[in-house]
Amino acid sequence: MAKKYDYGKENLLIVDHEIEIGKGLTDSLSNLGFNADFVSNGKNALQELRNKKYTFLITDINMPAVKGIELIKTVKKETPHINIIAMTGCDKGCTFIDLIDAGANDFISKPFDTDEMEAKIKRILIERKIRDELARLSITDNLTGLFNQRHFYNRLKEEIGRTNRLNHPLSLIFLDLDNFKRYNDQYGHLAGDKMLARCGKIILSNIRENVDIAFRYGGDEFAVILIEADNTIAQSISGRLKMGFEDDGVVTASIGIATYSEEMNEKDLIALADKDLYKRKNRDDS
Repeated sequence: MAKKYDYGKENLLIVDHEIEIGKGLTDSLSNLGFNADFVSNGKNALQELRNKKYTFLITDINMPAVKGIELIKTVKKETPHINIIAMTGCDKGCTFIDLIDAGANDFISKPFDTDEMEAKIKRILIERKIRDELARLSITDNLTGLFNQRHFYNRLKEEIGRTNRLNHPLSLIFLDLDNFKRYNDQYGHLAGDKMLARCGKIILSNIRENVDIAFRYGGDEFAVILIEADNTIAQSISGRLKMGFEDDGVVTASIGIATYSEEMNEKDLIALADKDLYKRKNRDDS
């Protein structure tokens, strides 16, 4: 059975100086469920692309003023992730290799029917989904489903940069399971892996959904970047996490907190959270 795609999530911009052809294609793609807009020249296309987020650019090549290949090069530089299909017979000063080198994902020769264009778009959507899934897997810990350590460092650096630009608070939680080695030794590594996966779920259920970002830092250590969170919010979330582990009743966790201040870099913030974690852990053990 052919896979259905939600075309309503795709914003398409069609560019063609042959207005009747361009509008006809726009209407046909709109009837298939795409959000399709039309402009008749490259200059207007650039303005439209800068004002609205598009997932596809479908452009004629043989246009006056701003040529299609120039448009593709400019758009790809400004919006690297946009998908581009070139419409052309490619008989006037460029080759198909030129189009791909400029940044087009595919090309289609005029005249064509809507089914052929839809097939081109579908292929690009399939390839995009595969790329997105591979990218997701590369930053995900396969045991817990949380983000992995490599992504933690990249994301923390990004969030510190964002905090400095917007002057918003940022906090970090480090979390370490108590006596996890003993649990592993007693019940075995398979049970330990299941416990780590369970801990990932406990963490996700006790932080702010679509706001905070949780990571498996390594072994039985976890980290949570708290977006726009001062120390008061960090303490509140820390309390929820601690209670979540206690309510689960199998393992408990020690938690360290650090709140960003202007003079810090990401290493300073990590060191501060780590120091607070081990201070609390040692206090609880004593």
